[in-house]
Amino acid sequence: MTESRTDSAATPVAGSSTHSMSEAGAYLAVENLTVEFPTPDGPVRAVNGLSYTVGMGQTLGIVGESGSGKSVSSMAVLGLHDAKLTKITGSIRIGEKEVVGLSESGMRKLRGNAVSMIFQDALAALHPFYRVGSQLAEAYQVHHTKSSKRDARRKAIEMLDRVGIPQPDKRVDDFPHQFSGGMRQRAMIAMGLINDPSLLIADEPTTALDVTVQAQILDLLQDLQREFNSAVIIITHDLGVVAEMADDVLVMYAGRAVEYGSTKQILSHPEMPYTWGLLSSIPDVQSDTDARLIPIPGNPPSLLNPPSGCSFHPRCAHRDKVPGNLCATQLPELTPASNGTAHVKRCHLPDPDAIYQTEVLPEIAPDLVEEN
Repeated sequence: MTESRTDSAATPVAGSSTHSMSEAGAYLAVENLTVEFPTPDGPVRAVNGLSYTVGMGQTLGIVGESGSGKSVSSMAVLGLHDAKLTKITGSIRIGEKEVVGLSESGMRKLRGNAVSMIFQDALAALHPFYRVGSQLAEAYQVHHTKSSKRDARRKAIEMLDRVGIPQPDKRVDDFPHQFSGGMRQRAMIAMGLINDPSLLIADEPTTALDVTVQAQILDLLQDLQREFNSAVIIITHDLGVVAEMADDVLVMYAGRAVEYGSTKQILSHPEMPYTWGLLSSIPDVQSDTDARLIPIPGNPPSLLNPPSGCSFHPRCAHRDKVPGNLCATQLPELTPASNGTAHVKRCHLPDPDAIYQTEVLPEIAPDLVEEN
């Protein structure tokens, strides 16, 4: 379904992780995933029929507004939902192992080892009562039970040094509050990579960081991905991050995939009105200083009572262009986009290119502007 800008996803490089590959070169394969939570007002289907793949050395960017199901779907990959309360159906294959329905002890063997996650709030993710080095060492020893405390501490110092923490042999004994925001994020990356995982999920890794530190963190992730040849999923609201890092982009809305394709396809020829809204709401640094932002009207739908038909139709300015009121009555399927590539979109509009003409914004994707 996806089209990567490189062929690394299908061909592991020498020195890459020893975790096995699944079929068709995809290390992670999510098929028809549904995640449903019970609430006093009724069930909430936070993820609905989601499918995607990520290969070794490949980066997938997942974008969408808050509540679209980005983090919920990724937490399902790591088995972080309460199995007694959460109903999960579909398939999630990590390597050759099916993890939907896997026991907690089975997930613990994978979590932090074959697959790891960098959480959004590093200050909340790191325990305030324990030294940073102790937390990294613990993450290492869980999967290297024969290693000594000295070996684990040495590994923690090595990882802190690798992610750019100055004086790692001294800072290893600091508490999280003694680290700056950027340093805490680097420590979270070190913890995520300490066991050389084949799959790394980064959930808003640059949230609350200034632009200089954001750039440093993104450069670090790219450098480490090249070193470990990991498959990477980056969850973000920032299309600039996607333009810089991702090979493929998955756009989510109301728990479903609404557009999916290579980064170049999505940014230069989007065919779903929701994706148009995300791109149009980005400030244009070259426009008139008095120009207003163009927000997406309305609010995301309640997943307790989602709208009929296309979930986006109550907010879509183009629904009247589709005959027969299809947008309000019939859920569109994911269908191939008009450019004849692996790009797919969930929309009833018969000819999106006739309605929306876009230029890749140079401030978020200068390389793609030069290619076009």
